[in-house]
Amino acid sequence: MDAGGASDASRQVRVRFVTKLPPPLRAPPAAIAVPADLSRMGLSEIVNSLLLAAEPDHQAQPFDFLVDGELVRLPLRQFLIAKGISAERVLELEYVKAVAPRKQEEPCPHDDWVSAVDGSNPSFILTGCYDGLARIWKDGAVCTQVLEGHSGAITSTRFINKGVETKGSLHVVTGSKDRSLRLFKCETSVNMDYQKRVGAYKILRGHTSSVQSISIDPSRNMLCSGSWDSTIKLWAVEGSEEDGDTVSLKKRRMNSDSSGPEESQLEGSATSTLLGHTQCVTAVAWPEQQTIYSASWDHSVRQWDAETVKETWNMVCGKALNCLDCGGEGSSLIAAGGSDPVLRVWDPRKPGTLAPIFQFSSHSSWITACKWHPSSWFHLISSSFDGKVMLWDLRTAWPLASVDSHKDKVLCADWWKGDSVISGGADSKLCISSGIEIV
Repeated sequence: MDAGGASDASRQVRVRFVTKLPPPLRAPPAAIAVPADLSRMGLSEIVNSLLLAAEPDHQAQPFDFLVDGELVRLPLRQFLIAKGISAERVLELEYVKAVAPRKQEEPCPHDDWVSAVDGSNPSFILTGCYDGLARIWKDGAVCTQVLEGHSGAITSTRFINKGVETKGSLHVVTGSKDRSLRLFKCETSVNMDYQKRVGAYKILRGHTSSVQSISIDPSRNMLCSGSWDSTIKLWAVEGSEEDGDTVSLKKRRMNSDSSGPEESQLEGSATSTLLGHTQCVTAVAWPEQQTIYSASWDHSVRQWDAETVKETWNMVCGKALNCLDCGGEGSSLIAAGGSDPVLRVWDPRKPGTLAPIFQFSSHSSWITACKWHPSSWFHLISSSFDGKVMLWDLRTAWPLASVDSHKDKVLCADWWKGDSVISGGADSKLCISSGIEIV
């Protein structure tokens, strides 16, 4: 007993550590008493001590802890009170590897703001820049190709990765403030000592204002673009005069720099235009063959039928939106952020309610990008004008990690290789945070 009459037992909680991690990381299953004021850092120290006792070569590492599927982000005593869990029972704590970057790679400098980034190819990173150029970075370290031709800042870049072409060439689309989209093909065999300059083989024209966002359909045969002109346009990736599709194509002689020959260049027009938004369409996503989602400064998220080009669902959220992505279980959840510091997640399958099912509020300025992890239902990232990239897990309202690698606004972010986060910003850098373990 202490001077106040409280026993040591009243300040302890009996816990049992369980995990789905492989055997070298499995602690003994026996229940033990731990201090009730421990938070996840203290719990992590105990698990590492138990593992070290069983395996002298164990390397200490941070863990996160779940109770009934929810991440513990409070001292144990406060968590039990908040959840109405009796302190008398043995608390089962499932531990998982903490999700946080373990290394900051050397940043890749650009000549102006890095406004777009795509990490969907494990060997290359694609960036778009306000200098009007897109760049391909081999292994996220060396710029091997510069994609040129736009007369305005690039706002969106995407790997198309069409079919077997990925084996020998990279298929890329870019969108720009010059109102056009451009398609490029680049070889995957690159010279690490030389930046090759590549011109577009096809230009897509039709928007009357800046192209703000691009998404590729699951078949990789079509793409869609959102624009300042309030429209969404659909385009065929490939096509020729002989194949009978609705894309209007014409050849134009294009003068390249004096060191290169003249190139034959195709020009394409949209197959369809989606009308409904009343302000800039800032983000588009094409998660399923039939379904397109869009976000706009008109405060709405809309769902479209890609075949009938009709709007099928419209949700007004009260904020001008800058970004949108689809993910979670069955890619059925919609994350979006915009003109406040809150990242919101909706489930359009829930009828009769337009309220977000999750809200994450740790940023301190507008949100510029959000992206679901490609293989996890729970994890996503967001970037903001506050200069931070945050990692989120649907099982807790607090960020798993906050990455402060930029010295100015962060304009874009994506996952890369499943274990890294890449981001571009107004400090003219591509930053890579690696070593993120997501099971």
